[in-house]
Amino acid sequence: MRILMVCLGNICRSPMADGHLRKKVNDLKLAVIVDSAGTANYHVGEAPDKRMIATGAKFGTPIDELRARQFKVVDFDNFDLIYCMDSSNLSNVLSLARNEADCQKVRLLLNELEPNSNAAVPDPYYGTMQDFEYVYQLLDKATDCVIEKIKNGKIR
Repeated sequence: MRILMVCLGNICRSPMADGHLRKKVNDLKLAVIVDSAGTANYHVGEAPDKRMIATGAKFGTPIDELRARQFKVVDFDNFDLIYCMDSSNLSNVLSLARNEADCQKVRLLLNELEPNSNAAVPDPYYGTMQDFEYVYQLLDKATDCVIEKIKNGKIR
């Protein structure tokens, strides 16, 4: 299984979702490849936001080696599931879909945690360290849910 996490700039939410899920699948030795991307090209090639790196390090999820990249149409071919952090990024990804099969791969991440809520992972970029820590905890819970569903065969 191959999973892609997507937010706007690929420096806060999606790299942390990537880092959480990547660490968990490695710890459990699951056959899952995880990556992340952004719908915008603002930060291509950059490391995650220093505040998100610090938050991850504080709680044991290193993400400093990740580099931002922009979502591309080929990602529909390279990934089985594409989790978006909010409805704006979901719309941006779906606007690039070539067919219904592409569309079926795209989901809101928090719908795995709270089905049909269509809730957004808040963007902490303009916030405080407390906002980054809140997003960290939220993504930890959401990726726990994804792991359980993978292990139980409910996500394929």
